[in-house]
Amino acid sequence: MSCQCCKSFNMRSASYSSGKRLKTSPPDQQAPVIYIVDDDRMARESLKWLVESAHLTAVAFDSGEAFFREFKLDSYGCVILDVRMPDINGMELFTRLKESGAGIPIIIVTGHADVAMAVRAMKAGVFDLVEKPYNDALMLELIQRAIIFNREKRHQQQKVDAIRQRISQLTPREYEIMIFILNSKQNKTIASELCISVKTVELHRANMMNKMSASCSTDLVKMVMLADIANII
Repeated sequence: MSCQCCKSFNMRSASYSSGKRLKTSPPDQQAPVIYIVDDDRMARESLKWLVESAHLTAVAFDSGEAFFREFKLDSYGCVILDVRMPDINGMELFTRLKESGAGIPIIIVTGHADVAMAVRAMKAGVFDLVEKPYNDALMLELIQRAIIFNREKRHQQQKVDAIRQRISQLTPREYEIMIFILNSKQNKTIASELCISVKTVELHRANMMNKMSASCSTDLVKMVMLADIANII
């Protein structure tokens, strides 16, 4: 037998109710930080004041390069970028952040938006695009929604990381048996395929399920789907 093994163009708003290696910060219970990047001093300070008036922490930068030097990859909150800056414009900075793997939501502010720009920005993954002059209350509402979005995304990623960590702790045999279970194989079939006894399969299966914190095979399937591990099944 062989063995095999605001004035916003965002669709969210319309339906509301909807190069360099960056630094990383330690695991946290972080408070959200609102990063403001704008070369216009008055606009930058005005937005910083608005954010702080809502009892949020704001950090302002006068250029994309200055921001990029200080930004931590896993920062929590949101980034507000002016679309026109002399060194790196808002869309270019957004692209660099996205390529670096930053998951923080990005809001782009512009004084001359059009529908085509809005569509391009939203397709690229910008959280929202806001046209100046914006309403302060709507901007604060948008910032709060960006924070909630980021928090939920981070919690989801923590679940994914935990599942992947559990999988990494499986022995080769436990991992092999997990694959069989994910493919709906019964213990008898697994034993036959691996040329081992059913009792040995049961032992490895119990150890694997315990390490994965799965109460049944359905839980196991849900975990693997959540972790989005390609080609595991």
